[in-house]
Amino acid sequence: MTTISTAPVLELRGISKAFTGVQALNGVSLNLYPGEVHTLMGQNGAGKSTLIKVLTGVYTPDHGQIVLAGQSIQPQSTLDAQNHGISTVYQEVNLCPNLSVAENIFIGRYPRKFGRIDWAGMAQQAAELLERMQIKIDVTVPLAHYPLAIQQMVAISRSLLVSAKVLILDEPTSSLDEKEVDLLFSVLRGLREQGMAILFVTHFLDQTYAISDRITVMRNGEREGEYLAADLSRVELVNKMVGAPAASETATPAAAPIAVDATPSRFKSFLRAVGLGRKGALTPMDLEIREGEMLGLAGLLGSGRTEAARLLFGADKADSGVITIDGKERSLSSPRDAIAAGIGFCSEDRKHEGAILDLSVRENLILALQARSGIMRAIPLKRQQQLAEEYVKALGIKTASIETPIGSLSGGNQQKVLLARWLVTDPKLLILDEPTRGIDVRAKQEIMDYVSALCKKGMSILFISSELPEVLRVSDRIVVMRDRKAGGEYPRGALDETSVLQVIAAGDQHA
Repeated sequence: MTTISTAPVLELRGISKAFTGVQALNGVSLNLYPGEVHTLMGQNGAGKSTLIKVLTGVYTPDHGQIVLAGQSIQPQSTLDAQNHGISTVYQEVNLCPNLSVAENIFIGRYPRKFGRIDWAGMAQQAAELLERMQIKIDVTVPLAHYPLAIQQMVAISRSLLVSAKVLILDEPTSSLDEKEVDLLFSVLRGLREQGMAILFVTHFLDQTYAISDRITVMRNGEREGEYLAADLSRVELVNKMVGAPAASETATPAAAPIAVDATPSRFKSFLRAVGLGRKGALTPMDLEIREGEMLGLAGLLGSGRTEAARLLFGADKADSGVITIDGKERSLSSPRDAIAAGIGFCSEDRKHEGAILDLSVRENLILALQARSGIMRAIPLKRQQQLAEEYVKALGIKTASIETPIGSLSGGNQQKVLLARWLVTDPKLLILDEPTRGIDVRAKQEIMDYVSALCKKGMSILFISSELPEVLRVSDRIVVMRDRKAGGEYPRGALDETSVLQVIAAGDQHA
């Protein structure tokens, strides 16, 4: 770390922002110093994205002040923020892949000579900018020809072009593999040595400690605290993110993980994945799911839980690994393949990947069954009505009618309809990704009681939840995920909340 100036280049003072019925930020303060990488950490809903949007002019704060280089500013847009010297590189690179590297760097600022675009001069300047980051590539080639890591370097180089004082990186590594992350971090270290203030937003613990000088933890829209990375252990960081009390020095250490099939089981294996992985999403891992068993996936947001579920369902295509179902190798390259293999998937994204709000309860409920049957074999209306009535009653779905638009139901009742959607397909394995997020306590209990009963009847359940007590309570086995890889597998009763956090934070010399 370079010597830090006593004066921050950027100060956020008491930033508050509320939306209808939600206090997204409450008096948040943050200091960014030149020559420093400052990492912003927090669970989903902690307020990180809202804070970044305030800082970059997307949102106007209700209260508080932004001070840049000693002057109060009020950015009204991302362009306004950039003109002030605050540049942002997002998770999804917002560039034009059909244009050359040089064109992307200078887009909107093309150098001119004799009234025309100076193509040669632009290419030379673009190459020089990238060489400042130790990147040597052909800048006349279309951006799409280069991997995502290089595309992100191009986005960063645009910041150098406008002499940015502050560089914000919002989840820039979520789609990068290990080598690409190393390349990005090498560039960031170089920019840090040049005195730039860098705000880095991530969910990954290993990356946090690999690059950070300072860490700010956010929780529930507030700043929990600001720490020097060298003074904050991983266990302490995880505890602060989730709001758990500091682990006692006498706390029972985490039990040793078990190997698959290391202990006798009354459950017969249904699905086994060996070396299942996807570049930039999930480090190859082994996973076994047994009949009549609830397997819990525990971990922080971004740990790889959802990524593993999507690979098993074919929603994303794995680039490594073999999956066997009932002892036979299966290719699950699409959700249709997974459905045909007896797998159902309730996504965590109820709004975009679950409920179709304008359709009725009945129409939403029979979608998966119709998809399995094919568009040429329409399910008779009478059969649709019969199934809908049956599951509305079985799950206690509160709706005036099965023809009521699902969008008018409460969140808990919408979730029950989505659960019913997969139950009508009679799946052998049901993947539940955050099935109780955002619903009331009673609906949570009703859903989990029903799911547990299905498990006892022989259905396999892969259960993903950010609520550790719930995962610990219902799971027969638990796989703890951390930084896009499996951190260990444990039988029921081997872990408590404290020891799960210890597994998540594994590898810290100070933990």
